[in-house]
Amino acid sequence: VEYHPLDDGSRVVGFYVEPFSIEHKFPQNMDYKSSTIDGKQVAPETCSTERAMDLDLVKKADHLFVQKGAKVLYTYDVVWRSSMIKWASRWDIYLSMDNAVPKKVHWFSIVNSLMIVVCLTGMVAMILARNLRRDISKYNRVPTEDEEAASGDTHEETGWKLVHQDVFRPPASCPMLLCVFIGSGVQVFVMALLTIAFAAVGFVSPANRGSLMVVMLLLYVCMGSFAGYHCARLYKTFKGQRWQRAIFLTAFLFPAFSFSVFFGLDLSLASYGSTGAVPISTLLALLALWFGISVPLVFLGAYLGFRKEPIEFPVKFSNIPRPIPAASWYVSPPFTVIVGGVLPFGACFVELFFILSSMWMDQFYYVFGFTFLVFLILCVTCAEITMVLLYFQLCAEDYRWWWRTFLTSGSTALYVFLYSAFYFSKLESNMPVTYALYFGYNGIISIGLFLLTGTVGYFSGLWFNITIFSSIKVD
Repeated sequence: VEYHPLDDGSRVVGFYVEPFSIEHKFPQNMDYKSSTIDGKQVAPETCSTERAMDLDLVKKADHLFVQKGAKVLYTYDVVWRSSMIKWASRWDIYLSMDNAVPKKVHWFSIVNSLMIVVCLTGMVAMILARNLRRDISKYNRVPTEDEEAASGDTHEETGWKLVHQDVFRPPASCPMLLCVFIGSGVQVFVMALLTIAFAAVGFVSPANRGSLMVVMLLLYVCMGSFAGYHCARLYKTFKGQRWQRAIFLTAFLFPAFSFSVFFGLDLSLASYGSTGAVPISTLLALLALWFGISVPLVFLGAYLGFRKEPIEFPVKFSNIPRPIPAASWYVSPPFTVIVGGVLPFGACFVELFFILSSMWMDQFYYVFGFTFLVFLILCVTCAEITMVLLYFQLCAEDYRWWWRTFLTSGSTALYVFLYSAFYFSKLESNMPVTYALYFGYNGIISIGLFLLTGTVGYFSGLWFNITIFSSIKVD
């Protein structure tokens, strides 16, 4: 045990534990139960009053090793050692992470992610600077008389401009569910951004156990107005009629699913008599936060969203949908959705390993500065890969982009869940409840990440379409 001496006493600033097994021996070949003289317990001969037992001493004395089938007597020695570490600096060994994981590994993760971002940025810049500029200049150019005569007085449109009358058409499949997902995704995104930012600047201390989870829950319920606002305004843009159901689903769908899974896992822990089971008072507090703060804020945000004007698009959609030609395999929805999550996952999988280790291997994780950088890189990667694939989709005359952009970047969560399943092989699990806890909690995290990354992809696709279609002249 390390202590820092002060003028009025001392303070414990750290401790180190060295566990090992030895075969204790008592005088006159007595065992533990009969090792008493005059009613007093006799100390083992292997325990010294002059020095503490350490592993080096055990290695030098072969007879101290425990043999197979021997009874183990539990003893301990305490060594007090003065330390120059002050009370305020006692957590620095965990904050630096150099004792367990060098900073070089985290910087390697950042550099790896930045290389992916640079490559994607180059692709987006090439599309915007070359292809789009060429397309826009061609679409906006006024044909000469000779060109009109050669083409029979008709100017045939090609490329992504062909779908300008359909690109902002509301989705034909489940528009309400998309609005609910977007609203919930905005709520999760703002919560994650603020939580990581607060942790990075030091507002969340490792000395206060569970503070990170408390901050996450409080920020989530307080961000309910963002969910209601974006869901209501998008649903109004789609000219939906069942707005009560849309707002109700926004307030209850994802929270109800998460609470149901958490409650079921908590009952499983309670059935095993585990001390990790959450008491009923804490569950009631969660319900109070949900119904008392989150739900009213969702309806308040929905009220403000419906009062706002719908999203304005640069072009209007026609009454008759344009037929969509058969697409090549590389721009088909299954392929783009599966491929869309690979690069965002590659940008964050190294840091994901450390996060899973802190959750399931009892390792400290407090390098939230790296986490904040990886989070920003993840969002940028999702946005850029979505815009690249959206451009190819529009060039194939497929205007069904609403769900496609959400699912393209949202598929990152699928790879995260598959990676967590691979990581599970590192854990020693011998009980069914272990499988339920691991995959249950990681399932909630993956669905939250699906909403977050999908929302980033949706907003990037919306911005991309508004930008390019507002730059052309439409007859």
